[in-house]
Amino acid sequence: MTQQPTQPERSRPYLGFGLGLRPQHYADLLERPDDAPDPRVDWFEIISENYMSAGGRPLINLDRVRERYPMVMHGVSLSIGSVDPLDQDYLDSLKALAERVDPAWISDHLCWTGVDGVNLHDLLPLPYTEEALAHVVDRIGQVQEHLGRRIALENASTYVTFTNSEMSEWDFLAEMA
Repeated sequence: MTQQPTQPERSRPYLGFGLGLRPQHYADLLERPDDAPDPRVDWFEIISENYMSAGGRPLINLDRVRERYPMVMHGVSLSIGSVDPLDQDYLDSLKALAERVDPAWISDHLCWTGVDGVNLHDLLPLPYTEEALAHVVDRIGQVQEHLGRRIALENASTYVTFTNSEMSEWDFLAEMA
């Protein structure tokens, strides 16, 4: 008889059906009549960088939506794979936003987004090498220590591969976890 694989214990809460929160949703969420039914969504994902400011309308709207819905934060500029030092101002802003939003989780992409302090506004892949793996694992620890919570990383779409990769993307991700 073949033994069925065991399912890993969930380390993240199951939230139900989620939707990326965008400005075009604010009116439906915040300006509908009191007797109107709530939209059929259980939680919202926010793009962290869109709310990493000191104030303004986006944060006011976010606070109002947050009163009624759980949130998750997903970023696009952590640059966890960069050889540049981690951006402490970015991490401070991310932490402040996390304290404000209390997200179920924080995620970003396994990539690098810039070099020498210049953001290239693209999610660039890493070579799948032991050196890159050690670098990313170390930086994950630094980020989690700074935020005081675990993070999740999403593999980015890649259109190029590195000839010096020593393992598959799958193996890299499994080792990283």
